[in-house]
Amino acid sequence: MNEKEFYDAINDLGIKITEQQKKSLQIYCEFLISENQKTNLTAIKEPAEIYLKHFYDSLTITKVVDLTKINNILDIGSGAGFPGMVIKIFFPAVEVTLLDSNNKKISFLKSLASKLKLENIQFVQERAEDFIKTKRDSFDLVTARAVANLTTLSELSLPFVKVNGYFIPLKGSNETEIKEATYAIKTLGGEIEKIMNFTLPYEGGTRNIIKIKKINNTPTKYPRRYEKILKNPLKK
Repeated sequence: MNEKEFYDAINDLGIKITEQQKKSLQIYCEFLISENQKTNLTAIKEPAEIYLKHFYDSLTITKVVDLTKINNILDIGSGAGFPGMVIKIFFPAVEVTLLDSNNKKISFLKSLASKLKLENIQFVQERAEDFIKTKRDSFDLVTARAVANLTTLSELSLPFVKVNGYFIPLKGSNETEIKEATYAIKTLGGEIEKIMNFTLPYEGGTRNIIKIKKINNTPTKYPRRYEKILKNPLKK
């Protein structure tokens, strides 16, 4: 996907791009490729692939939520900034928090935000199980992309969501994984409202976006430590 094809594709999502946003993405792409030679940030290294599988893929969340009506977002396991940094570029009014336990990735994100002159964006180098201690029920929307199995990810994510807010993970195509996570989602106070299945353009692969509404408070014993989550996942 070249830049023109990207502009056309997000136009189909209802997103209009400004000249400044075009420039920001060019800087993002170049900086990601440059820094990736020093630090393992992404396996995707070609500009065309970055525009499709990072930039466009991040914006597909708009298929299920109107981000102009969201005040704050937490991106768990943000890595090189997907989807949180891309969301911030296109929806600057949203307060975005990027969470990752990897110091080199957080350093990359801070440097990138400085280059792009982004404001009202937070960077947190911490594990989700620790960050929750001060941020329970704090976010309108929590998202994550390619982080963990949905059962595990739900336990790490839903405690951060306000009641009536949303947890929206961006996943590959795995119906069994979604089905197995249903019990955990319900236990944690969530309810699957919508599953959007689609194929990325230019043979980019199949995707699932799961829109999970927080309908009840998450019991305070969750999330457990990561080792316990993996050892004893929330299943019937």
